[in-house]
Amino acid sequence: MHVIVDLCVVPLGVGVSVSQYVTECQRILADLGLKTNLHAYGTNIEGEWDAVFAAVRKCHERIHEMGAPRISTTIKLGTRTDREQTMQDKVDSVQQKL
Repeated sequence: MHVIVDLCVVPLGVGVSVSQYVTECQRILADLGLKTNLHAYGTNIEGEWDAVFAAVRKCHERIHEMGAPRISTTIKLGTRTDREQTMQDKVDSVQQKL
C-alpha cells in the first residue's frame, strides 16, 4: 500500500540542537531510496508502507545508537484506495486553486 507520512522525530536528553539526528535520518531515508521533503518541523515521506515504516524504525535505531536515551515521534499518514497520489500532486492541487 502506498503511503504519505509526515514524520517528526525528536531525540530527548541530547541537548537543545537536534540537527545532527535529523541529518542522520535524512541520510537513512535517502539511502533507502524514499522520496522525501524536509520541512521546518519534520519530513514528508512517500513510498510503500513497509519500506516507509522500516525506514522509521532504522531512524529510531540509529538515533539511539548515537546516544539519545529517548525519542518522541509524531507520525501523520494518509493512504488512498481510489487513486494514486503523490506529495507533489497534493501541493499542486492547492497551488492551482490559489
